Amino acid sequence: MSIAPTQPAELKKKPVSFSNILLGAGLNLCEVTTLGQPLEVTKTTMAANRNLNFLQSVKHIWSRGGVFGFYQGLIPWAWIEASTKGAVLLFVSAEAEYQFKSLGLGNFGAGIMGGVSGGVAQAYLTMGFCTCMKTVEITKAKSVAGGAPQSSWAAFKDIYRKEGIRGINKGVNAVAIRQMTNWGSRFGLSRLVEEGIRNVTGKTNPDEKLSPLEKIFASAVGGGLSAWNQPIEVIRVEMQSKKEDPNRPKNLTVGSAFRYIYQSSGLKGLYRGVTPRIGLGVWQTVFMVGFGDIAKEFVGKLTGETPVAKH
Repeated sequence: MSIAPTQPAELKKKPVSFSNILLGAGLNLCEVTTLGQPLEVTKTTMAANRNLNFLQSVKHIWSRGGVFGFYQGLIPWAWIEASTKGAVLLFVSAEAEYQFKSLGLGNFGAGIMGGVSGGVAQAYLTMGFCTCMKTVEITKAKSVAGGAPQSSWAAFKDIYRKEGIRGINKGVNAVAIRQMTNWGSRFGLSRLVEEGIRNVTGKTNPDEKLSPLEKIFASAVGGGLSAWNQPIEVIRVEMQSKKEDPNRPKNLTVGSAFRYIYQSSGLKGLYRGVTPRIGLGVWQTVFMVGFGDIAKEFVGKLTGETPVAKH
């Protein structure tokens, strides 16, 4: 007696709706405008000025404009990045996750690969030139030859005129590696912590939902631990930095930047800025998870659609 093989469930792509795009853009804009950009500025300052500790970096940033010094690069670059990277991630990760599942990967593996693909797309489509220009704003001299400070757009035009597309996308390969490892590790580590919480609390049934605090804790731990790849972030900053450094080799690649940082600052230099980076990872995930459900409900009422994909 033969048993007919069971047909696999039909694969379906996660729907990506206007509600998802609006939700992701809105949450990212709020996150970066609150605590996100000050942590980003502190992290970048420490990575670019590896002789400064955390307090010295804070004083240096304050000297560049007081409170507003902590928001260098926010407008327009951080806002452009925040309002576009969510859409790129959602579209690409949904398509990639579907394709990897069709190749036979399970939910966990396909989810990670979807996140990795979305992270790479983010880097090359939107984040490359945005992170480059943010770093330029944070590391450039405040005035040129004793004149008035150069505006954001003037700096952009100057770099584009001298170096073209390559100039405003300097360090984009490092950004891609960072985003790829960020999303892969954040997803994996958060799921690992969630499994641990389920084992401790006895919520072993997958249908049982974690409480909001448990979800926030798991996401915060995942976001904080994803800072393990800080060396690639320091390399990215060095490649994009406008800080005057006569010893820095010209036309840096990821490899030559790594060698230069290691030779000049040692292993410790490759982890400069990791403390504010951990803080940034925790803040991003707590903000997105903590306010995510409230935002979903609000956007659903506003648009008549229910956001379903992760933001």
